[in-house]
Amino acid sequence: MKMRTTTSLISAASAITLALGLAACGSSGPADPAADSDSPTMWALTGSSENIFRSSVEDWNKANADDKINQEFFANDAYKTKVRTAVGAGEGPTFIYGWGGGVLKSYVDAGHVGDLDQFLADNPEVKERYIPSVLENGVIDGKTYALPNNNMQPVVLYYNKQVFEDMGVEPPETWDDLMALVPEFNDAGIAPFALAGQSKWPNLMWLSYLVDRIGGPEVFQAILDGEEDAWSDPAVIEALAKIQELVDAGGFINGFSSIAADAGADSALLYTDKAAMMLHGGWVYQNLKNDAPEFVESGEVGFVPFPEVEGGAGDPANVVGNPANMWSVSSTASEQQKESALNYLKDGLFSEEYTQAMIDSGAVPAVNGIEDQLAASEDKDFVEFVYGLAQDAPSFQLSWDQALSPAQGDAMLANLDQIFIGEITPEEFAENMNATLGK
Repeated sequence: MKMRTTTSLISAASAITLALGLAACGSSGPADPAADSDSPTMWALTGSSENIFRSSVEDWNKANADDKINQEFFANDAYKTKVRTAVGAGEGPTFIYGWGGGVLKSYVDAGHVGDLDQFLADNPEVKERYIPSVLENGVIDGKTYALPNNNMQPVVLYYNKQVFEDMGVEPPETWDDLMALVPEFNDAGIAPFALAGQSKWPNLMWLSYLVDRIGGPEVFQAILDGEEDAWSDPAVIEALAKIQELVDAGGFINGFSSIAADAGADSALLYTDKAAMMLHGGWVYQNLKNDAPEFVESGEVGFVPFPEVEGGAGDPANVVGNPANMWSVSSTASEQQKESALNYLKDGLFSEEYTQAMIDSGAVPAVNGIEDQLAASEDKDFVEFVYGLAQDAPSFQLSWDQALSPAQGDAMLANLDQIFIGEITPEEFAENMNATLGK
């Protein structure tokens, strides 16, 4: 079987080492002597869009001396903990990076973020910039509290084309196809799926897709609505049972519960031919371009929709993931900070250069009128695939850990981790989660 070159492996190791260092703390560029306490602060994530965010702010600061932004980056898992604590204490950044959904609602209910309706009314071109279905994720109770800041990120099934070619198999179109591939790859000494179980949230991609394929988006909507015993829906129980069947069949890399997503170790398993497939978000393609350019440039990374579950009520065209990440503006920021933040949202975010840089990175910005730019991209196959998934999906469901309230989301990830390691049954999961409804 063809292996990646030594150079590529060294690059992968370097990327993982860097990511591990970033996971421990925030990172930022050299301090800007002109930026002071009156400047807005911006916290964002390391990884796929980091260079775009960083370059955008650096260019903005050079051109806008009165509206300079202090920027800092954090690894995903560390950020989620840090920002909730800081915002709750009234010490959050001016620009709050988020996903919309239940977490945003919790900020709105507590008065931590300001509504952007007047800003959008005064600047209608900003609202018209965005794909409406994506912009909707920043709307709570009829008011807009967040604007998309990057790309549409449906969860897709990545696969290693070289491994599949060497094995003489095709990517799965149905759940039965997927299960049939598991023993074939295991017999060849290749893990069927990479999974960063230590981070817990990657586990969720399996549950949300299976529930949708089996029962349709109405199942999770009942959970969001707090309907009694909604977690006991047969689609949830069946999805959890299928996950445990996949685990028991050896579907995931050995030791998956000790692998962290922030370090990029799950992706490295895919491009070093140690795992055949990986279920992950659209942002992973950008990471692969950075960490394993040869893997991408050679056309060895494949991508397909999540398989259909035979007999399921869900439309196979439905997707789950993140319509986009969002910027909210802190209500506790000073008036000067708020004014500077709004100026950036109007004239800096999704400028022509920003949008093109995102497309060049292998991402699909959540904005209108980019079809020609996508068609001209060197990553045409992937970006048009993602754009088509998002545009054609009857349902684009936000990641559950963000759609739910923070308390429910945390409980769900903890209980789902117990499902993956076989510590609880699907029925016990449902019972535990039913107790969180309404919290």
